[in-house]
Amino acid sequence: MKNGIGGLIGVVLLIAALFIGANSLFVVHQTESALVLRFGSPVANRGVIKTPGLHFKAPFIESVQRIDNRILDLESPKQEVLASDNQRIEVDAFVRYRITDPLLFYQTVGTVRRADNQLASVLNSALRRVLGEATLVDIVRESRASLMVKIRELVNAEGARLGVAAIDVRIRRADLPKEISEKVYSRMQTERQREAAEFRAQGAEQAAKITAKADADVTILRGEAVQQADQIRGEGEAERNRVFAEAFGKDPGFFAFWRSMQAYEAGLRAGDTRMILSPNSEFFRFFGDPAGRAEAGAGAPSFRAPTQQ
Repeated sequence: MKNGIGGLIGVVLLIAALFIGANSLFVVHQTESALVLRFGSPVANRGVIKTPGLHFKAPFIESVQRIDNRILDLESPKQEVLASDNQRIEVDAFVRYRITDPLLFYQTVGTVRRADNQLASVLNSALRRVLGEATLVDIVRESRASLMVKIRELVNAEGARLGVAAIDVRIRRADLPKEISEKVYSRMQTERQREAAEFRAQGAEQAAKITAKADADVTILRGEAVQQADQIRGEGEAERNRVFAEAFGKDPGFFAFWRSMQAYEAGLRAGDTRMILSPNSEFFRFFGDPAGRAEAGAGAPSFRAPTQQ
């Protein structure tokens, strides 16, 4: 009986020892720091535990508050800012920060959620202050990097009271409000259409000039070609008449024969050519005699103009 009671007491003591040991030990990971709290207040002689590994605390009266050492992200909701040139701008920004003083962080905000709430207000205030002194062109294009540096400095000045430091502040997007953007796009579209119409008009003007010059060149070329053709034709006809004259002077009979052959070729074509002439007509004088002599006793030739159908 006594052995049973002693064994039970031993088991109870072992369970109590394990329970006390479990409440006396805690593990600190590489991604965090730890604060040992006694009745909710930091223990003065313990400070911040940053060394990873197994650590001890007084059981039951002391607790552990873990603080994240990693870089934390805070997304700022889209907000409207009035620039110095009275342009309304919708800004979407974010900040990356780290807890640099865990003790101060715990004493001021306590948790990451509370820190995010306060840093969101600080970031919004810094955005309005810095961007309110810049123009739309500076924010969108010219001085965006330097403006983000100023915003980060303002966030760090306020964040130092919370035990945090901003690593980076970025303006993800800076746009005009939707209704203003639509007006701007409409104005840009109108301007581009005006420029396009102007370019088309200039192109049409150049095309008309080129076409007119081409037409003038064609007219000049044609006129010069006709002039040259008429000149060549006249020279050819003159040469032909000269040759005819020389041939007539050398052999009038042969010239008369050759001219008659041309007349036969032109007047007696195959097809539906019809002629009404007297057989004794001068036109047929080379049919009866190769020398073209008229028959004796032939009267005056009767001739009726040929007709062609």
